[in-house]
Amino acid sequence: MHIVHTFGHLVGGTLLIAGTSVGVGMLALPIATGNGGFVPALCLYLLCWLFMLCTGLLVLEACIWMPKNANLITLSTQLLGKWGGRCCWTLYLFLFSCLMIAHISSGGGVLADLSGNHFPSWISTVLYVILFSPIVYFGALWVDRSNLLMMAGLVLTYILFVSTSASYVTPSLLKRMDWGAIWWSLPVVFTAFGYQSLIPTLFNYMNRNVSKVRLALILGTTLPLVIYVIWELLILGIVPLEGKGGLLEALHKGDSAVNPLGDYIHNKTLLSLGQAFAFFAMTTSYWGISIAFVDFLLDGLKLSKAGKGKAIVCAVIFLFPLIITLANPHLFITALNIAGGYGVALLLGAMPVLMVWAGRYYKGHSLMHQQLPGGKITLSILLGFVLFELVITLLS
Repeated sequence: MHIVHTFGHLVGGTLLIAGTSVGVGMLALPIATGNGGFVPALCLYLLCWLFMLCTGLLVLEACIWMPKNANLITLSTQLLGKWGGRCCWTLYLFLFSCLMIAHISSGGGVLADLSGNHFPSWISTVLYVILFSPIVYFGALWVDRSNLLMMAGLVLTYILFVSTSASYVTPSLLKRMDWGAIWWSLPVVFTAFGYQSLIPTLFNYMNRNVSKVRLALILGTTLPLVIYVIWELLILGIVPLEGKGGLLEALHKGDSAVNPLGDYIHNKTLLSLGQAFAFFAMTTSYWGISIAFVDFLLDGLKLSKAGKGKAIVCAVIFLFPLIITLANPHLFITALNIAGGYGVALLLGAMPVLMVWAGRYYKGHSLMHQQLPGGKITLSILLGFVLFELVITLLS
């Protein structure tokens, strides 16, 4: 029974990380990277995966130094001081507000597609929030169990979609390369690998077992990488860059990658599989993002993790993005660009580096728990990549 319990936590933690990553960002990846081509996109995926794995390990290291139930706000305040805590608050609220808007916007659209567009888009958006938000209120265990079911659906629909759509791929579409254009998609790719805010919650859920959490991080980030590469190959190999219903048109409209498929795959069953996969991917990520947001606010506001305080926090994080989405339903790509360009880069990229730098070399925390080798050189390289991403965002 102990082995089953331990293995179950590892599987659940791995799938929570994978589910948080494989979501709203994935649906935008082929649209954002299409102008660069498949091979440049593949290289960018590998680069961002490695970077985000490293910063995830840094967050884990910072969690080891902190008491139980500490979240990012506690980590940043303890390691970077009062102003570090304030910056974390600002960045977190900014990033997760953008991500919640993107999730609700796309989630409502996917639900509308699955229902055959029998309802107005605003009704589908409201229904999506009403149906899938209460799970978050009940806590990590409910999200874990529900996420297992959704991940099973995601894996099944993904396998079916990949196996049946491969015959539609045109190899010549995958040969085009524009290395200069691929860098402009960096903010969206950053977002697609974002999961670090979940680590404090996961660390406590997995009983602060460092080796298990570390393994869950490695497996949980590698799984999305594999899924993204195959997804990119299929979409870029089926949908051309230009022309009616092409990737550039979808980019300008702010559509997800599933929408252009309908114009090039005249197979209703296959299109339904793509829509179902998008739904499962969206919902797993929605839960992961939401529960991390709730825990962050409860920790920062020093509220109880049950009762009235938690209910109010849940109402706020779900209702405000819903209202914004209803006012402007076409914020999907825009919200992801802003979220990745600034929020993910600073909060999930720069902040872990700065926290660990301060903890190791100024606060005197033990290096015995070091999760990422290389010392100041590795941390400097990671920080330099963040600065490069910010420059790309400012110029785009």
